[in-house]
Amino acid sequence: MPKEARPGSGEQAKQYALEQLRTAILRGEMAPAQRLVENELAEQYDVTRASIRAALLDLAAEGLVERIRNRGSRVRVVTVEEAVEITECRMVLEGLCAAKAAVDATDAQLDELTELGRAMSKAVADGDPITYSELNHDLHARIRDISGQHTAVGLLERLNAQLVRHRFQLALRPGRPQQSLGEHLAVIEAIRARDPQAAETAARAHLSSVIDALRAG
Repeated sequence: MPKEARPGSGEQAKQYALEQLRTAILRGEMAPAQRLVENELAEQYDVTRASIRAALLDLAAEGLVERIRNRGSRVRVVTVEEAVEITECRMVLEGLCAAKAAVDATDAQLDELTELGRAMSKAVADGDPITYSELNHDLHARIRDISGQHTAVGLLERLNAQLVRHRFQLALRPGRPQQSLGEHLAVIEAIRARDPQAAETAARAHLSSVIDALRAG
């Protein structure tokens, strides 16, 4: 946004700062444990310090930022143990969404999932883990959308935001995309078969594998 178009104060300024900060954290532009200095951020985004403080409070509620008494804020560090706990919660919710998608998906939506599976297979064959990671994210998001389970989707979005760093590191681990590809294709196949029980089982199996990979470090 051009500097002259940036809202300097008020609710609009807070929302602008919130979006900018959230995006920077999710993209890894701000590292875990990085200090978030209100004055510097206010200058960087051309908004008031109060707008930055309000945005940081919202991000703390989302689990992306932590407030430290008398020391301000920093990007929250998610430990492996916590990442495992979050993924255990995801396992239940993603399984539910996969089961719902198997029941509710239209033929056109099933074709979309098939195309995503093909693109993921190509990314693995091409040795392109970054593209594979992005398609992985797209597949999970598409299944959630198709499920229509809005409560689960809202919870998953908050949980997934905390796992960005771990997900990226897993995607770059040698052999991991090849392993998870088969797990994702099994989820797609079960949804295409309109078998909710198989879809839930496949989704849970995939996330159980993610937990094993996290623990393996």
